[in-house]
Formats: sequence, C-alpha cells, structure tokens
Amino acid sequence: MPILKANPTLKDFQGYVRQLEKERGFSEDTILHKCLFLGEELGELFRAIRKQQKMKTDANSKYGTVDEELADMLIYIFAIANRFNIDLEGVFREKEEVNKNRTWK
Repeated sequence: MPILKANPTLKDFQGYVRQLEKERGFSEDTILHKCLFLGEELGELFRAIRKQQKMKTDANSKYGTVDEELADMLIYIFAIANRFNIDLEGVFREKEEVNKNRTWK
C-alpha cells in the first residue's frame, strides 16, 4: 500500500498516484481511458454541486460529495500527467510565471 507523506508536494501526490495505480491494477489503462474517466468525474462533480446547491437532481443517481469528486478528478489528472511524463509541479510553476506577466481585465 503506497503511503503519502505528511505535508506532500504536488510531486509527492503525483508519485503516490503512480504507485497506487500499480497496486490497484490500473497502470495499464491508456491515456484515452484516463481522459474518459476524468470526463465522467467532471459530470459527477457537477451533479454533486447541483445537489449541494439544492437544485433538482435525479433522486436515483448515486454520486459523491463535491470534495470527493474533486479528489477523484485530481487522481485522474495526476494519472494523465504520469502517462505523458509531465511534472505537474514544474509545469504549474512555469505556467504561473507566465500568468504573472499577463494583463487581467
């Protein structure tokens, strides 16, 4: 069972997802699989938000809470990044440097 250390970095989370996928038998899923799963989780997040906002929802639908669905989405984002060998922490920092110089209106 992989262990996520206390006060993990983004890199730690990404490595943890790599390990848990191996342990749980998901490491052979393709990028397409992961992208489709992420899309499904986005829909589940929206349903959870609708429920939380007391909007009409299908009473028979089973879905988690907003926090659970966001966590699921993070797992899939890390998994997709791993398949492309993308260091999410590094590219996040690089992108923020670009964003700091943008003009926001």
